[in-house]
Amino acid sequence: MGEDEFRIALSRFTAGVVLVTAHDPEEGPRGEDVGMTATAFMSVSLDPPLVMVSVRNGSRMDELLERQPHWAVSVLSEGQRHIAGRFAMKGRISDRLLFEDMSVVRGEHTDAPLAVGALATLECRTEQRVTAGDHTLVVARVLAAAAPAAEGGPLTYFRGRYRTLG
Repeated sequence: MGEDEFRIALSRFTAGVVLVTAHDPEEGPRGEDVGMTATAFMSVSLDPPLVMVSVRNGSRMDELLERQPHWAVSVLSEGQRHIAGRFAMKGRISDRLLFEDMSVVRGEHTDAPLAVGALATLECRTEQRVTAGDHTLVVARVLAAAAPAAEGGPLTYFRGRYRTLG
C-alpha cells in the first residue's frame, strides 16, 4: 500500500475541526501564543476526563507541548473556516501574526487563547505522550470545559475540504 492510497482512504472519514492552542512563556518578553488546526482530536475517557490530539513530530506545537503541559482546544463552528485555514497553512506566517486580529479569551487554567465563537472549549494538562510513526499522540486531562452559546453547527473536514453539516 502506498501513501497516496492511505491518504485517499482516510479522506473519506469525516472529522471535526479544532484549534489547538498554547501559550509559550519562554518566547519573547511576554511569551507567544501558538496554534494549529487539528482533525485528529478525540475524547478518550469520561472518568477521568481525558482527550487526545495527534501532532506532527518536530512541529512547533509538538516542541511546545513537550515542555508546556497546559494547552487548550476550541471546537470550531461552521463560521470559523477562516480560522481553520489560517492555522493549517504550510509555510505560514508567525503565530503572533495569526492571532493578531482574532477574538480570543484567555483560559483561566492554561492561559492559552480560546477562540471566541467556538462551539466548545477545553482547557487541558498533558498526562502522556506516545510516539506513533511521524506523529505524537498527546493525551491530556481536561481541567475545564465550556459550551458557549455559539451559533451554527460544527466545522468538519471531508475529502480534503472544510465542510458544514446539512
